Amino acid sequence: MSDGFQNGRLKLLDGVKIVSLSAFLIGPAAAQYLADMGADVVKVEEPSRGPHERHWSGADTYLNGVSAFFLMSNRNVRSVAVDLKTEEGRAIAIDLCRRADAVITNFRPPVMERLGLDYESLRAENPSLVYACATGYGSDSPYRDLPGQDLLLQAMMGMAASTGTDGPPVAAGSAVVDQHAAALLAMGVLAALFHRALTGEGQRVEVTMAQSAIDLQAEAYTYQMNGNDLRRPDHGLATTFHEAPYGFYEVTDGYVALSISPLALISEALGDPEQLEPYLDPALRFSERAAIYDALSPLVADYSKEELVSLLREHGVWCAPVNSFEDAIADPAVMHLSPFAEFAHEEAGQVRVPGLPLRFSSGAAEVTRVPPDLGEHTDEVLESLGYDEDRVAALRGEGVIR
Repeated sequence: MSDGFQNGRLKLLDGVKIVSLSAFLIGPAAAQYLADMGADVVKVEEPSRGPHERHWSGADTYLNGVSAFFLMSNRNVRSVAVDLKTEEGRAIAIDLCRRADAVITNFRPPVMERLGLDYESLRAENPSLVYACATGYGSDSPYRDLPGQDLLLQAMMGMAASTGTDGPPVAAGSAVVDQHAAALLAMGVLAALFHRALTGEGQRVEVTMAQSAIDLQAEAYTYQMNGNDLRRPDHGLATTFHEAPYGFYEVTDGYVALSISPLALISEALGDPEQLEPYLDPALRFSERAAIYDALSPLVADYSKEELVSLLREHGVWCAPVNSFEDAIADPAVMHLSPFAEFAHEEAGQVRVPGLPLRFSSGAAEVTRVPPDLGEHTDEVLESLGYDEDRVAALRGEGVIR
């Protein structure tokens, strides 16, 4: 790789042991971030069918019967299949956590308390443990027992009501709250591990989906709480708070996004049309933004995306084509970054997923373990805990492990 970024497996977190007691997306994605950076992550799974992410996939996307959703966020981890409803299964999980540097979970707090896998219980076994949990609304929230799900949080935290133009609520095109919460959870683990390295102290880290959704909208919340009453536009303007021309403009083959650029610069690129003359005063860019959008839209409508973007970029205007996923994957800038991980899975075949979205000069994230079969590493992990072959066989015969 260029620019000082080297190939070779990332070993930033070599020696760090993490137990993932999580399902769905936030917990597994957070654990995968850390696994990509070299941590040894053991994913504890229910042994009969495994967790939700093994049996569901968006858009019914399965590769030879394997969930694309599971393949997306479970690489570089080991799977141990243990029945936590049994005393022996809980003992195995506690033994794993006793030797771990960090535990990641996104199960509801009452579930972990019932299993004896809550922070206070595990801290008694491992005082220096970093215990990182993701919840919908907070472990002590009045909403603690309500489901924390991406669309629900987008709805409750103002995102759906402020996205798009005036009309019905609009959800983001992906599970942005989940993914942002996962990144924050991984960041919290890293900060707590750094603190422990300095002090020897473990601690509990909590990320809430509610605060993750607010954090994604920090700019809008700041304006709303400091004197502005933000309302969605009824035009193709992109936010509740940016000045014109910030938004999407229809052209012959789609749309072009115009960002933060002086209207005078755009006017110059278009040959100084008289329709824009009343709005060239920068002081009008917010108060007259709907009128500016109406005046500018027909002036660009006869261009293609490529023509308009090329013309505007020549004049220093911040703009971009509105791409589909297919367009974005083929974009030269995306191809240059090589942001996708590719691996051969025994059942799914060839798989492509987004990779670790970080670059380090010490190495690159690689897929050293493909997403595991359910319980694929049970024997080797139990052996590392001191369980002999007879004990493992007995536990398997009792249905405690798989």
